Amino acid sequence: MDIKCRDGSLLYGTQSHFDIGTKTLENKLDSISKALREEYLNDPIVKLDTPFIDERGAIYPIVDEVMESCVIISSKKGTVRANHYHKTDWHYCYVMEGEIQYHWRSTGDTAEPSVVTIAKGQCFFTPPMVDHAMVFSKDTTFVTLGRNPRDQETYEADIERIELVKA
Repeated sequence: MDIKCRDGSLLYGTQSHFDIGTKTLENKLDSISKALREEYLNDPIVKLDTPFIDERGAIYPIVDEVMESCVIISSKKGTVRANHYHKTDWHYCYVMEGEIQYHWRSTGDTAEPSVVTIAKGQCFFTPPMVDHAMVFSKDTTFVTLGRNPRDQETYEADIERIELVKA
């Protein structure tokens, strides 16, 4: 069976080729998830690359990974978000305005969570199976880039709610 794009061009020549491609993508995402978990479990702050700057302005590289969602989230001063962990999803968060007090620990750990303040212009990473919560000391806007689609049904199926930080 041929699989075609909306413009009519051929995407895959057979259904079995499509299945192999999907499985390969899922395996790649699982490998990325494992590697990123190991890299960021103890320090979630992402070291950003140097921007490319010329007379037109600047390009700031943030993330270069295979992912399926990008959302902009605004949070009001004094609120708490997350208080959950993801079974398979991971996400990068880039703070555009404000700041986030990020709390995290490995899922199943009963120790007090680690805490770091993420400032405007910083990026942090949350691997799967990491309890996390975000506390907002000021009005904050951030971009979240995630492994999984961000429709509500997929999102809710992947998270387990906890109370890491009292709301």
